[in-house]
Amino acid sequence: MKLTAHFSLAEFTRSESAKRHGVSNEPTPEHLQNLITLCEKVLEPIRIKFGPINISSGYRSKTLNHYIGGSLNSQHCEAKAADIDMDGMGGPTNKEIFDFIKDTLDFDQLIWEFGSPTNPDWVHVSYNAGKNRKQVLRALKVNGKTAYAPYK
Repeated sequence: MKLTAHFSLAEFTRSESAKRHGVSNEPTPEHLQNLITLCEKVLEPIRIKFGPINISSGYRSKTLNHYIGGSLNSQHCEAKAADIDMDGMGGPTNKEIFDFIKDTLDFDQLIWEFGSPTNPDWVHVSYNAGKNRKQVLRALKVNGKTAYAPYK
């Protein structure tokens, strides 16, 4: 199923973990609308600017999110978030994607996920229609746990 011109539902629901654990990762109609909005408002503009992008994590059912140890309040479970990882793809860097989103697009959360001072391991972005906070964070490991700090 096509969500928008350049994105399919399969890109957001594929999950080896769901297969391994035998859990459903099918979104509800409300979740489908959230994915379409995320694509239209955030991902399509990135695609138009840079060409194809790799969605490394999209929608997660609450059951799948539990199995992979995701955050209890993950916006992935609401189909409002995507992780983008361009490393090794031969296109823009994760930092270029991060900077484009930060400087150009409307979003709820934008997270520089781990990595180095010059490039994140991946970029997390969410869109919450009518409630975007424009929150820019950096994910860090502190004593083996994930912590978030304002991005500077």
